[in-house]
Parts: sequence; structure tokens; C-alpha cells
Amino acid sequence: MHFHITLKQFVYLILSLITLVSGYAFLRYAYKVTDSLPFTQEIVLVILGTVATIFITALLLNKQTAVEVEKEQNIRFLDLKTQTYQKLFDLLEGMSLVDSFSNKELIHLQFITHRLAMISSPDVLREYQNLLKVIREISQDKSFADDTDTLHQALSSLTLKIREDLIGVTLDGDYTQEQVNKMIQSNSQQSVL
Repeated sequence: MHFHITLKQFVYLILSLITLVSGYAFLRYAYKVTDSLPFTQEIVLVILGTVATIFITALLLNKQTAVEVEKEQNIRFLDLKTQTYQKLFDLLEGMSLVDSFSNKELIHLQFITHRLAMISSPDVLREYQNLLKVIREISQDKSFADDTDTLHQALSSLTLKIREDLIGVTLDGDYTQEQVNKMIQSNSQQSVL
């Protein structure tokens, strides 16, 4: 985690430190001056404790708010990624289901490239470029009918990278990353027809 402090935050930090040090010095002075009066030292200690509690609570709430904002941004970014990847898969599925697709679908794929450039990892972008290359090669007849194996092989490689981009490399159970990769790739090789 890296910290980036703006000038405004730096000024607030300096002012907070000045306030804290001067407040402590004043309360310490007041504690020494009031040692002859009954209960006044206790009152000064209560005030000092209250100020310290308020200061610590404010710092913790500020940090908690920053963490919550960052968490919310991460959730929105992940949601945007998921929606974009889903649009890509929906478009490819639609193109696979028709006997002949138009240039409209190919143009749509090109625009998804721009969306992916904003949100995707470099690995996803590289695999997507490989998928586009395969699509250019197999879509000369405006159909994927005879080339589904080639398409699904390129799509499975892209799926692996998208999976890593969305959920990372965390593994559940007794599977290694290599086993998971092989399962995903074999899914595209098995025909249900």
C-alpha cells in the first residue's frame, strides 16, 4: 500500500500536530498550576483524556472512511470489468449462433477493444488481441460454423486470463493452477453435440 499526501492533507497534518502539542503543553501547564486547588488536577486530567479520546477517534474514523471509499471504488471497478467481459461473451455467443453475421458484430468487437483497454489487465488485452486475430482469420465467410474448435481454443485462453483478472490466482480445494487451466481449456474442446 502506498501513501500519497497532497498539500492540503500535509497542511492539515501540520495544523493537527501544532494543535496537539500546544494543547498538551497548555494542559500540562494547567495541571502544574492547579496542584494547590482541590480536584482541579483531576478535572484537567479528565479534559486531557477526553481530548485524547476525541483525537484518536477522529483519526480512526477518517482512516475507516478512506478504506470504505477505496473498497466501494474497487467493487464498482470489478462490476464494470464483469459487465464488459459479459458483453464480450454475449456478443461472441450471438455471432456463433447465426449462420452469417454482419460487419456490425465485427465493429462491436472493435469497440469492446476500447472498453477492455480501460479496465483489463495487460494479459487479458494480449489474449483478446490473439482472439481478434483468430476471428479475423476464421470469419472471412461471416460465420464460425466450420471453425468453432479454433474459436473455442482461443476463447478458452482468453477465459483463463479473464478469470485471473477477476478473481486472481486464489485456488480453492486441492487443485493447482495448472489443473484449473487444463479444465477450462478442456471445456471448450468437448462438444455437447
